[in-house]
Amino acid sequence: MNIKKTYLISSILLLVVLLSGSILIDSCKNKGNTSYNFTGDTILDGKNLVQINCTKCHALVPVNALTKDVWRYHALRSMSHYLGITAYMDGYYKKDSVAGVSMQEWETIQAYYRKLAPDNLDTAKPPIPLVNDWAGFTLKMPAPQANPAYTSMVAFNQLNHKIYTSDYVASNLTEYDSNLKQQAATVLPSSAVSAIFRKDASGNQAITSNIGRLDPIDFPNGKVINVNLDAKTGKENQTVIASELARPVQTIEGDFNKDGLTDLVILAQGHLKGGVYLFTQKADKTYVQSNISDKAGAVQAVVGDFNNDGWPDLMVLFGSVDEGLWMFLNDHKGGFSPKNLLRFPPVYGSSSFQLADIDHDGKPDLIYTCGYNFHDSRILKPYHGLYIFKNMGDWKFKQQWFYPINGCTKAIAADFDGDGDLDIATIAFFADFKNKPSEGFIYFKQDKLFSFTPHAIPISKYGRWMSMDVDDYNGDGKPDIILGNYSRGFKNQNDLQPFWQENIPFVVLENNTRK
Repeated sequence: MNIKKTYLISSILLLVVLLSGSILIDSCKNKGNTSYNFTGDTILDGKNLVQINCTKCHALVPVNALTKDVWRYHALRSMSHYLGITAYMDGYYKKDSVAGVSMQEWETIQAYYRKLAPDNLDTAKPPIPLVNDWAGFTLKMPAPQANPAYTSMVAFNQLNHKIYTSDYVASNLTEYDSNLKQQAATVLPSSAVSAIFRKDASGNQAITSNIGRLDPIDFPNGKVINVNLDAKTGKENQTVIASELARPVQTIEGDFNKDGLTDLVILAQGHLKGGVYLFTQKADKTYVQSNISDKAGAVQAVVGDFNNDGWPDLMVLFGSVDEGLWMFLNDHKGGFSPKNLLRFPPVYGSSSFQLADIDHDGKPDLIYTCGYNFHDSRILKPYHGLYIFKNMGDWKFKQQWFYPINGCTKAIAADFDGDGDLDIATIAFFADFKNKPSEGFIYFKQDKLFSFTPHAIPISKYGRWMSMDVDDYNGDGKPDIILGNYSRGFKNQNDLQPFWQENIPFVVLENNTRK
C-alpha cells in the first residue's frame, strides 16, 4: 500500500471518529439545554444545575469524588464541550452554541465545585488489615524472556491443558506447557485480550479478541479472529470473524436464536464509539452482524438464562461514561430488551464482575470491581476496590461488602481452599505502587458469610498484573491463579519507577491450600 493511499484511509477513519464524537456531543448539548431560574444562592444553584445537566448521560458524580484541582483542570474542561462551552487555556471558557447551558449557568457550576470540592481525597481505611503471607500458594515462573513483558492476556485452555499469553508489543499468541516452557508463538493482527477455546475436526481453536490499541481511543483497527492452534506456523492458520472494531475487549458465545449453531457476542470498548454486537452464525459458518447496544464502554459480559424462559440472555458491565450493569433479555426474535440493574458514577472505572452465589441462597450475587484509572482524573480514589452486592431477588442488588483497593482491575471467585465457600482473588493494575504495592494482588479467604481475610501474597516484585485467569493448570483438582505481567507504561503515578521484574511474562500461584 503506498503512502498516499495509507494517508487517505487514515484521514477517512479519523473523520469517522470525529463525526461519531460530534454526534454524542450534540446529543448531550441538546439534553443539557435549560432555562434555570436563579435563586442567588451559589451552592444551591450550582447543585441544581449539576443535577439537571450532569445526569442526562450518566450517573451523578458527587462533588467530593474528585479534588478541586482535578475538577478545575481536568473534569470541568472535559465536560464543558458537552454542554455547549469551549475550553481555552488558563481556565477561559466561551459559549459556542445556542444549545447547552448559558455562560451564567456555567460560571455558577464552576463556582459550586470551587467552593465544595475538597483539596484532597481521604484515604480509604481497609476494614481488615492485610495479612502478609503466602496463604498456601507457591510461586511458579517461566524462564525470563529477552524483552520487557507487555502481557495483555493470560488464559488457560482446558481442552489441551496449555497456558496462552499475548504480548501487546509483539502482537503474538504464545503457548506454554504444564512445565511453563514455551512451545509455540503465532503472530496476531494485534495483541489479544481475551480468548475462547474450542476443539473441532480440524483441531484446537482459539477465538481471540485483538484489541488494536490498548489505550482508550476510537481508532477502529481491532479484530476478532479464529486461530487454529494446531497449525504449525503462518497467517494461514487465522480466519477473520470481525474487523474494523473499536477496541474489542471480549468475545463470548451462545446459541442465542436456538438454531443449533453457536453465535458470538463481541464487546467493542471504544472511547466515544463502540457497542455490543451479535454475530449470528449461518450454516456455512459465516456470521451476520447486528447491534445489541451502541453504547461505548462495555468491559465484560456473561451469558445466562436470567429470566428462566429457556433462552440465553446477556449481562453486560459498562465501564466508562454511563457506567453500570445492564441485563439484555432475549426477545426470541433475534433482539434483546435492555434493563439497567445498577449505575455508577463515571469516575468509578468499572472493570469486572462475576455472578456467584456467595450466601448459597440460590440467587447469584454480584462480585464487582472498579479501578480503571487512565482517564482524565488519574488520582487515587477511595471508592475504588472490590464490592459484593447481595441479590435480593428479581436481580435487585444491595451492597453487602466493600474492600478498598486502589485501581482494582479484576476479581475471580473460586473455592480455593476447598471448604465449601467462595474465596476471591483480585488484581489492581493501577494500585498505589508507591505506598501500597501489595494491592497489586490480594487473595481474600472467606472465613464466614460475607467476611473475608485479605492476604497480601508477596509477589509485587515479580510484576505488575494486568490480566488474570483461574484454573487447574497442573491437574491436581485445585484452582490455581495465573497472572500476566504488563511491565511498562500506563502509569497513573508519573514519578513511579518500576521495582518489579520486567522480563517475566507471567507467574502461576500454584494452589497448595487443600490438604
